[in-house]
Amino acid sequence: MGSVSAMNDSPDFTEYVTFTLAGQIFGLPIEHVQEVFRPSRITRVPLAGMQIAGVLNLRGRIVTAIDMRSRLDLPARSEGAAHMAIGIESGAESFGLLVDTLGEVFKLADAEREPNPVNLDRKLARVSAGVYRLDGQLLVILDVDRVLDLGPEAAAA
Repeated sequence: MGSVSAMNDSPDFTEYVTFTLAGQIFGLPIEHVQEVFRPSRITRVPLAGMQIAGVLNLRGRIVTAIDMRSRLDLPARSEGAAHMAIGIESGAESFGLLVDTLGEVFKLADAEREPNPVNLDRKLARVSAGVYRLDGQLLVILDVDRVLDLGPEAAAA
């Protein structure tokens, strides 16, 4: 057995897949991420809320595409702008979170994660599990369950 005396011997870390939306950097715990892909041929679902971009077929699976800009009440991306998707699963359903760009995978110490700042936008605070301060940027960690909870908020939008 190794000693636990040194500070970085075995602190608890979490790996996050990072992405940007409207210039803001976000992170998802890597254990929730199934894959990343470039979405193609998204079929709009009639009467679905604006947060649901539609559905797509990913290697034989039907995936619900969630427009994260709409979900977080950010300005719409310009028509034809390239975007990526982060594939996640919840229960038996597959989702693709549409994001502007993918970033790096960060391995960050759990002890350095801070609670949401009081001035964090209300829409972000609802889906945030905390923040990290990285070189002058705020990395907002998303709570996957809250992101996928589209119920009353989607109806009210």
